[in-house]
Amino acid sequence: MRILLALGGNAMTSPDGKARPEDQIAAATEAMDAVADLVAAGVDVVITHGNGPQVGNLLVKNELAATVVPPVPLDWCGAQTQGTLGDILMNALDGALAARGLTRPTAALVTRTRVDADDPAFAKPSKPVGRYLPADEARTMIDHGETWEERGERGWRRMVASPEPLEVIDAPAAVALVEAGFVVIANGGGGIPTVRDPDGSLRGVEAVIDKDLGAALLARAIDVDLLVIATDVAHAVLGFGTPEAADIGEVTLDQMRTYAADGHFAGGSMGPKVDAVCRFVEASGRRGVITDLHSILAAADGRAGTIVTPN
Repeated sequence: MRILLALGGNAMTSPDGKARPEDQIAAATEAMDAVADLVAAGVDVVITHGNGPQVGNLLVKNELAATVVPPVPLDWCGAQTQGTLGDILMNALDGALAARGLTRPTAALVTRTRVDADDPAFAKPSKPVGRYLPADEARTMIDHGETWEERGERGWRRMVASPEPLEVIDAPAAVALVEAGFVVIANGGGGIPTVRDPDGSLRGVEAVIDKDLGAALLARAIDVDLLVIATDVAHAVLGFGTPEAADIGEVTLDQMRTYAADGHFAGGSMGPKVDAVCRFVEASGRRGVITDLHSILAAADGRAGTIVTPN
């Protein structure tokens, strides 16, 4: 069985959201302990991860140094965090496997995801990233070519494009590594946003890709049997935050889409996860699961989480 496990960027921070190096290492150690259980059960695992807090840290460094050195472009920030988080996850997973007496090689793959240079998202960047700044500090970043928007009393915030992911360019490399026996970490942060120019050349662009949509695309590209999106709750919930709240167990694709259309899932949290799982199930005819890290082994057997099945 081949599984793609998608970890949120907040799974790589402390419970209170801190992203110091020691916080990220501790969080990775906990996450990879669960992954090692999957590997011990004979599952081929590919891991992808969010990188929001980590890219946010790099953006702060950009802002603080903007009068000294040019800011690092957003696609470079994505590439850097893929490398850093890949290193942390490999070390944690190697340790968890060794503790179980297992020897499986691990690899982290710097991964590009193709987007359309003419995607409408580039015409009007609408995805807020990073921290709020006062007008004078935001002006420094605007002078470097960035788009910032006034957001009321809190100040100014950077706005970037979030285009639709079309192709995981480096998926064949991930497949080759899996087939060679590696546990692979790939497509972190949804992939490095990349466009293909008319002459066939590739170049990175300033954008962010939704990590869950990137996970769904990678899952199809590497032909997994199951997509598991790990979050901080064991199930998606109907009527979240109300007295009528109810966990969703096994559900058909059409029913899950009906729940989404009825407004049950918040756009900034559960909504993208539900959309990603539904896209994967529709395209592949296979199952997708939303659950927490501690339930992923049971989810692989169909015993835990919100399980979306083909109609």
